[in-house]
Amino acid sequence: MLNYYPGLSKVKHALTRQILLGNEPSPELIAIITIYFIQGVLSLSRLAVSFFLKDELLFSPAQMSVIIGIATIPWMIKPFYGFISDSLPILGYHRKPYIILSGILGSAAWISLATIVHDGGMATIMILLSSISVAISDVIIDSIVVERARLESDAKIGSLQSLSWGSNAIGSLCTAYFSGLLLEYFSTRTVFLITAIFPLIISSVGLLINENPTNKEEKKNNTSIKQQIQLIGQGITQKSIWIPTLFIFLWHSTPSSESAFFYFTTNELHFDPEFLGRVRLVTSVASLIGVWAFQKYFKKIPFKVIFTWGILICTSLGMTTLILVTHTNRMLGIDDHWFSLGDNLIIAVIGQIVFMPVLVLATKLCPPGIEATFFALLMSILNLGGTVSYGLGSLIMQWLGITEHNFDYLWLLIIIANGSNLLPVLFVKWLPEPRLDDNNFSDNKPNNNQVLGG
Repeated sequence: MLNYYPGLSKVKHALTRQILLGNEPSPELIAIITIYFIQGVLSLSRLAVSFFLKDELLFSPAQMSVIIGIATIPWMIKPFYGFISDSLPILGYHRKPYIILSGILGSAAWISLATIVHDGGMATIMILLSSISVAISDVIIDSIVVERARLESDAKIGSLQSLSWGSNAIGSLCTAYFSGLLLEYFSTRTVFLITAIFPLIISSVGLLINENPTNKEEKKNNTSIKQQIQLIGQGITQKSIWIPTLFIFLWHSTPSSESAFFYFTTNELHFDPEFLGRVRLVTSVASLIGVWAFQKYFKKIPFKVIFTWGILICTSLGMTTLILVTHTNRMLGIDDHWFSLGDNLIIAVIGQIVFMPVLVLATKLCPPGIEATFFALLMSILNLGGTVSYGLGSLIMQWLGITEHNFDYLWLLIIIANGSNLLPVLFVKWLPEPRLDDNNFSDNKPNNNQVLGG
């Protein structure tokens, strides 16, 4: 009966727009939100993969770090997926078929991990394929978001990115605790089998993407691969693009102590999967808070300020891990579990606030017509930094003699890893001066007509 009250539909519509950060509800927006949400849900298997490599395949911390690094390789070649998507339509479509195929590939990889994988080589291949699956869908959906965000008004700047990454954080939130809890009752292979369901959801909602098939005339007018390369070359040589990108690469490429710390928490502190699931739940909530805080309070703050303070705070908080490693927290009467939860909460919030401007800036710098390729190129450079980070971490672990049973020099690894995070502060002057909602960024975009001879 409430539907008969005058103006109720307007109230519902206004409330929906408020929830969607001002974006008009549509089937395509549902598809975008769902795909980002499922990408977050896929973190359900993250702990299972770590325990699978550690307990079933008996990998050392350094070996695990290498595998994690290999799994990031598909994210380093994201421009390739963008090239294919922009230049080679399937049945006349540039977006839908690739989203559908990526989901099928991901499901097949997780089913294989659940059934036929019994050695390190096959495990590496299937983890790699699952990563390729997510990377492809990520490139395609990012390109769609870039295209839609280009139409945003200044008042809504960053709203679609915030909504997308908020959906991703909610997806992680929904499965964070269960990623550990399931391992208390089921094997890692059962978790892989459950995970295999979710990529198929991505394939299904891909049909909701609002895309018209390319006709013959549009094919003739489409930007060719050669022209895309020219556009990318002109764009990436812009000082306002490559200098900030280099800064972010340096920041992402500092050594990682993640794998060694995972072994320390499970073997030395005896954190069980259920508690590690709680930690992931806390960090997922924190990431969501970070997305909200950026959209609410920080999107108008200059890029340099966010990064400088973000790096300083994250580095300082990262050093507090030494308190846990040296068991100083026990001397202070603080339980290992509570200390770990609090530390992860604050670091995750700050980290998400620092990362959000990267997405907005990258979106504003993408030349029209090659959104998928150029945005993927910028993101893949950052992912290359992540691969370098895991590689450097693995080398330092071997140098320090850190194994699954020897953590004598873990404290030194943490000092090196966190201390190196301060190095990018020396180059913070490379970052642009304007705020992210300043239209001055658009003045630095390459002119398509100059490249295409228009």
